[in-house]
Amino acid sequence: MRHSGFKTSTKKRLLTSTAVLGLGAIVAAAGVPPLLEQARADAVKVEAPAVMPSFADVVEAVSPAVVSVRVKSNLRPVANRGGFSIPGMDNLPDDHPMKKFFKEFRGSPFDDNDQEQFSQRDEEKNDRWSKRARPIAQGSGFFISEDGLLVTNNHVVDKGTEFEVVLDDGTELDAELIGKDARTDLAVLKVSGDRDFPYVEFARDDKTRIGDWVVAVGNPFGLGGTVTAGIVSGRGRDIGAGPYDDFIQVDAAVNHGNSGGPTFNLRGEVIGVNTAIFSPSGGNVGIAFAIPAALANEVVTDLIDDGNVERGWLGVQIQPVSADIAESLGLAEAKGALITEPQKDSPAERAGLKSGDVVTAVNGDVIESPQDLARRIAGEEPGDKTDITVWRQGGSRTISVEIGELEETAAAAADDGETPGKPSMGDELEEFGLTVQPAEDGEGLTITSVDPDSPAAERGMRQGDVIVAVNNAKVGSVEDIAKAVEEAGEQGRKAVLFQLRNENSSRFVALPVAHG
Repeated sequence: MRHSGFKTSTKKRLLTSTAVLGLGAIVAAAGVPPLLEQARADAVKVEAPAVMPSFADVVEAVSPAVVSVRVKSNLRPVANRGGFSIPGMDNLPDDHPMKKFFKEFRGSPFDDNDQEQFSQRDEEKNDRWSKRARPIAQGSGFFISEDGLLVTNNHVVDKGTEFEVVLDDGTELDAELIGKDARTDLAVLKVSGDRDFPYVEFARDDKTRIGDWVVAVGNPFGLGGTVTAGIVSGRGRDIGAGPYDDFIQVDAAVNHGNSGGPTFNLRGEVIGVNTAIFSPSGGNVGIAFAIPAALANEVVTDLIDDGNVERGWLGVQIQPVSADIAESLGLAEAKGALITEPQKDSPAERAGLKSGDVVTAVNGDVIESPQDLARRIAGEEPGDKTDITVWRQGGSRTISVEIGELEETAAAAADDGETPGKPSMGDELEEFGLTVQPAEDGEGLTITSVDPDSPAAERGMRQGDVIVAVNNAKVGSVEDIAKAVEEAGEQGRKAVLFQLRNENSSRFVALPVAHG
């Protein structure tokens, strides 16, 4: 029956098409412009090359500049006397028969003097081992100068004490670490040797497009000089690796050992440094990420000059601007970076930036997201005066900030795993599904319960959070919140912005309001 139904449906479609074509023919015959034909826009068409490109010329030219990086470190083995231990056995008296039995059973019937001698021997053995570097990692890299400077990943060299580079022709050379940067996962080594090395250059422009052909060269699983090809699958990827995430995604096969290797365009320029893969299985699944050439070139230059990277520092905690938050603040678009809290005695605090400000531009350049702001501020020189444009209380204003210098220990990760306290009674905010009571320190209202089916619960508000402000107005009572909600309604806004604080951080949540 399904088969005959399919035939009937097909027949009806053919009849319909025929009828339309017949009408078009009649209209054309009558000398009337074919309106049906004019109503349809032209389909997208692209002239494809007749012959697929070959990568052989690119590979032949760039391969000598790509190397294998071997990393060694001094490892100290842990001494193991007797093979295993019995819980509680060491607490027994020395003359206890069970303790004597297990000592003999393990083949270690030694007294305290014997133990001291064995400990001394272990220390001597460990000292000998500490002088012998053992392989701990292997990755890829590429020369960027004829005098032997090469780029690789920080995570390849991070724990190493000795470094060895294997050239395309199999030559093995020692290298020294010039500098490394954990925040962008880049490192620079320098090979020792009286010779000129073939090298490649970073792409000088930012014209790489999604769909462009790329070639990745590296040493996956220790297999030297492996070449894979693919296309650029995406740009500006944020994979949660750090505040400066801006990766190029490619589908060329990249595996373990490719880290630090280059991704080339068809002109033989490095458009990215391979640094990460997405892989549920541990092998290539066609999703790899490369550090863009512009960022890599900037960081590598700093590492060569100073051995480290000097970054600008604003000193704010930030979060994305969602559509609800934009609505609650009266922003036309969900763009920018919402300041949840300026850090104490930071450049931001000294300049007057506040919680609830949305950074929309830096020196006139639009800020799209928190990552965009982090990258822009990092690129500023410490000590420079920088214009920060913010959206505050329904209007835009520009504040001049003297940028500080980011220290490696300046930022600490927040822990969201706090355990909420016991429920307690309080005043109800029925519209939002919340119960609150005055905070112990007198600043704000502590949430004592959250209706699991409420908008507040959907947006992650939890028992124990403290409501500090609503629509940037500080609150100390339910009446204060009601007033802020009423004012938002008068302004025609569909959401109100709650500023929340807990033991670890501050954040903003937009809740919808009903208009009656």
